[in-house]
Amino acid sequence: MTTHQLSVSQDPRDPGFVQDPYRFYAEMHRASPVFFWQDYGLWCVAGYDQVNALLRDRRLGRENRWGAPLNPVEGRGHLSDFDRIESGSLLEREPPAHTRLRTLVNRAFVSRSVERLRPRIGALAHDLVDALPLGGSFDLLPSFATPIPLTVICELLGVPVGRAADLLAWSHAMCEMYVPHRSRATEERANRASAEFGAFLTAHIEEHRHTGADDLLSALIAVRDAGEKLSDAELISTCVLLLNAGHEATVHQTGNAVKTILDQGGDPRRFFATPELAAASIEEALRFDAPLHMFTRYAYEAVDLGPVTLKPGEQVALLLGAANRDPSAFEAADEFRPGRADQKNVSFGAGLHFCIGAPLARLEMQQSLSVLFDRRPDLALATAPRYRDSYHFHGLDSLMVR
Repeated sequence: MTTHQLSVSQDPRDPGFVQDPYRFYAEMHRASPVFFWQDYGLWCVAGYDQVNALLRDRRLGRENRWGAPLNPVEGRGHLSDFDRIESGSLLEREPPAHTRLRTLVNRAFVSRSVERLRPRIGALAHDLVDALPLGGSFDLLPSFATPIPLTVICELLGVPVGRAADLLAWSHAMCEMYVPHRSRATEERANRASAEFGAFLTAHIEEHRHTGADDLLSALIAVRDAGEKLSDAELISTCVLLLNAGHEATVHQTGNAVKTILDQGGDPRRFFATPELAAASIEEALRFDAPLHMFTRYAYEAVDLGPVTLKPGEQVALLLGAANRDPSAFEAADEFRPGRADQKNVSFGAGLHFCIGAPLARLEMQQSLSVLFDRRPDLALATAPRYRDSYHFHGLDSLMVR
């Protein structure tokens, strides 16, 4: 592949970029929505129409058919536990394995099923607001944004909420594997977390199978024990994925959404006055400042991107955050406009790998932020929030409010 005029250098850990990647995206929309990002060594796609189409293109997939996940390199022995969990993950598989695994968990996450969780989410939100300080400043991320999705996914799956601190630590360590230019220490930390997470789930599953509980884990154990559709390794990988994905992105998006709402000024209750307004506001928050900015795929056959043709085995990065701000797809793309007629964000992906937890994430944010702003309409930023150095996961380090 040639890179010449379409080759771009932008350090993804540059502080200016971390705090505002949208300026870079705007430049690429003007210059070339398909470009070679030198710092990643990947061809990237930033335009909405092309990202949306490629997410649905079956010539591309998540499964690395040429080696270990996550761009295999020599000497991955120190990542054996991490690779073992990732290789059995629904997110990293393609049909027929993906179809089989997704079918097993899909029923718990469709809109009809998650809607019954609305009262529980509302009650959690009220309890957390009751506990918020009435004076001084405090960090809304650990005190409000994190407990709701973490508690809900634990209860839904059947994992003790009392282990939340461990689950958070393991999840954060594993997600650091996706930070660019990660260190050996980061990799070893992620592998250790994977081993501990797997050991915990193995013991918990053995104990849980005798409880007769009515939860997703019990249903998956029953399938595993029937010996037909789910191996032990797939059961562990599926639980890890659901627990990690079930809270990580939602925490980031909740923080981003609160920041966005408060940046608009005025009474925040106007964005949540009715369920319809709440849904529109959350959908626009998802577009305006998404929690996941890059999703990579492997080419399984030649794929023409316009200026370049991917060869089988090559990766392409689909820039979800850039696609959501494409001025050719969204009117006033850099403005926060709930209820916009052109709402079609790709924050949850599209196609075969569309986020299975999207209905739950939407409900959690609609319900929790409606309660938060109804109870604390005078909430204000205490300090200017800063984003974590964690591209392509795009979330705040902290959210200090008063």
